[in-house]
Amino acid sequence: MEWYEIKNIDSVDSPALLVYPDRAKENIRLLIEMAGSTEALRPHVKTNKMSEACQLLLDAGIHKFKCATIAEAEMLGNLKAPDVILAHQPTGPKIQRLIDLTKIFPSTHYCTLIDNVGTASKLSAAFLEAGLHLDVYIDLNIGMNRSGIKAEFAFELYKACASLKGISIIGLHGYDGHIRDTDFAERKRKSDEGFAKVETLQKNILSFDGKTMKVVVGGSPSFPTHIDRKGVEYSPGTFIFWDWTYKHIVPDEPFDYAALVITRINSIIDEKTFCCDLGHKAVAAENPLPRVYFLNAPNAVPKAQSEEHLSVTVDDTSIYKVGDVLYGVPVHVCPTVALYAEANIVEGHEVHQQWKVIARDRKITI
Repeated sequence: MEWYEIKNIDSVDSPALLVYPDRAKENIRLLIEMAGSTEALRPHVKTNKMSEACQLLLDAGIHKFKCATIAEAEMLGNLKAPDVILAHQPTGPKIQRLIDLTKIFPSTHYCTLIDNVGTASKLSAAFLEAGLHLDVYIDLNIGMNRSGIKAEFAFELYKACASLKGISIIGLHGYDGHIRDTDFAERKRKSDEGFAKVETLQKNILSFDGKTMKVVVGGSPSFPTHIDRKGVEYSPGTFIFWDWTYKHIVPDEPFDYAALVITRINSIIDEKTFCCDLGHKAVAAENPLPRVYFLNAPNAVPKAQSEEHLSVTVDDTSIYKVGDVLYGVPVHVCPTVALYAEANIVEGHEVHQQWKVIARDRKITI
């Protein structure tokens, strides 16, 4: 059998998410091997969103994490993860929810990001009123142009926030997810260019008040460019499951697929076209077609997709029949995982359990 095939596939309805824990554990091992130890690792859990997958990371000796949502932060608190950065500047009700997390999970050290004085002041006042203290990182825009303050203005932000009660600035966060060049040398050049801005701010703060800032940078494509930097943490997330995009954009990274989707052919349209049950609601649809590649039908080409259907062209539909199962690699695995309430766990070519995708929702209990 191929590594991905399931003996009891007739017990698994489609479309479905599959997770292969042994392959995920190997990806974790490879990450630690690349890093040299677990100390510099702060994986992002936005890809897996599952308690059991995060437990694999904890079991491997990783104790620092990054997340994007309060639900992900609560999932990590339930696991007693020691150190968690909420890497999404909290606004509105999220501030109170973060306070609640801090109270309910005292064994987890929660931090978050700021990129302006207004948010810093609100966090300061809220945590002061709650009788709590919050560590924060300055979120730097070093080229992603998504969030964060531009590096040239960040020193003034630091000085403006240095005297605020209830919070302490302990580090700098610079996500460089825009760096996705296949050529490693070019990836490294752009990484160095962005990191120079972080270093400049770090030196200015050290000269100003003698504090050494922690630094968190790097996602799955860029983290290898940071491995030789001392005192730096990096936070890849997709590595644990990998997907078609990163497998082909950054072939120098050793990770392999550990999560797939399955679909079944539900109609043969003509001699070159069939339809299967993998619609927008079953695989991430933010990219142009194809959004999935089939391991057991490599020449199949997705042509049209709607909510519950995917039309596919092949050389000859006579070799297929209604009910055939296709095993697909998502182009983007992270939002694909979030489309499913549970993952079917494949061990020894069989499925006998499911893991709840517990952090797919915006709220668990908090």
